[in-house]
Amino acid sequence: MYYMICSEDVADSQPLRQKARAMHKARLQLLQEEGRLVLAGALPAIDSTDPGDAGYTGSLVVAEFDSLDQAQSWADDDPYVEAGVYAKVVVKPFKKFLP
Repeated sequence: MYYMICSEDVADSQPLRQKARAMHKARLQLLQEEGRLVLAGALPAIDSTDPGDAGYTGSLVVAEFDSLDQAQSWADDDPYVEAGVYAKVVVKPFKKFLP
């Protein structure tokens, strides 16, 4: 089943994101290589694909896991969590409709 992982950043998260970005992206790349990643991306703080110094307010991942517990465990182990980037992480089942 698919699960949505929506994370909200702490204020001024850019320096924290930069420190853990390579490890965060590597985990997402592994999901993609396993064919389980539907989409992943950051939420810009402003209406721009390159928010510059404005940074990001969070992240969204939709991926396939065997259970809600497995999805939650994966989210809890994100390097951004350990680095203090995220203030809040919500994991919910996701039923894909389109495309």
